[in-house]
Amino acid sequence: MEQEQLVAVHRNNAGEIISFQTSSGRIISYRKAMLEASAGTISGVNINEETNGTSSLISADGSDFHTYPDIY
Repeated sequence: MEQEQLVAVHRNNAGEIISFQTSSGRIISYRKAMLEASAGTISGVNINEETNGTSSLISADGSDFHTYPDIY
């Protein structure tokens, strides 16, 4: 199976990313994207371990997802 990439985001009213669209057109939750990135199914992202123990996704080039288009 070819690795997918994240291509678009969906944000809640507070501006937090809650889901992504993949290069194959799937809409997946932020948590599912974390799991798939960890498993190597999604490429082009890294998991950033925060000092407070939480994890977050960042694009492989180190930028955040503000430049990604909205899904809706």
